[in-house]
Amino acid sequence: MAKRVLNRRQFGKILGAAGVGSTLDPAGASASAQDSEAQRQVAAFTFFTRDEAAFVEAAIDHLIPADELGPGAREAGVAVFIDRQLSGAFGTAAKWFTQGPWGKSVPEQGYQLPLTPRQLYRLCIEKINEHCERQYGERFDRSSTEQQRTVLEAMDDDSLALPGVPIAEFFSMFLQNTIEGFFADPIHGGNRDKVGWRLVGFPGVGAAYFRHFRKYNEPYLVEPVSIEDVVSRRARLDEHGHVEHEPLSPRRKG
Repeated sequence: MAKRVLNRRQFGKILGAAGVGSTLDPAGASASAQDSEAQRQVAAFTFFTRDEAAFVEAAIDHLIPADELGPGAREAGVAVFIDRQLSGAFGTAAKWFTQGPWGKSVPEQGYQLPLTPRQLYRLCIEKINEHCERQYGERFDRSSTEQQRTVLEAMDDDSLALPGVPIAEFFSMFLQNTIEGFFADPIHGGNRDKVGWRLVGFPGVGAAYFRHFRKYNEPYLVEPVSIEDVVSRRARLDEHGHVEHEPLSPRRKG
């Protein structure tokens, strides 16, 4: 299996690079990271315990790290996003068929475990921390950066020796949730300051684009708009209620 513990530049290429490109400059990224960190410190987790939250924040720092292109998953509040998802219907598998039989399956059948996402997260984080304590003398978040990366790559390869623990399924879900939190509308807790959207040039809430028809091969460089921007009336709307995107500020075009 190809490694999915990537650096940020590889991550950007995989997730959106075709036709868009970064719109977040280092100066803007620094201020954004500081603001996001301040918000993160006051965010209350509703599902994760302190140790579980520490694991998640340490792990997402590897999956989408901060660098010269901007803040990473930790600064973007992805741990808060995942926590909120696990506190809701997703966490309890409220809309999933969760009855048996359970057995061998093929990828096309999707998730096939008798565990809800809440149960999967709680079980796997506990067992991974126990593994790290045996192997390194510290739980995952207190292990060294290289030790953390080694564990994550073993999870990705399904080579982490934890008999009876569905590590591959957990890592796949965890990676997917991390990506979702980095790019979801900020109203859900992640993507603070819209750093994910700015990274790939996504404008956010749909707008009236008729003025841009027939303007081929021209980048659409605008300040992204979130649902909260619309609800709180920070975004400008036209007479039909469509968002009118503002041009990207000069400091963010670099």
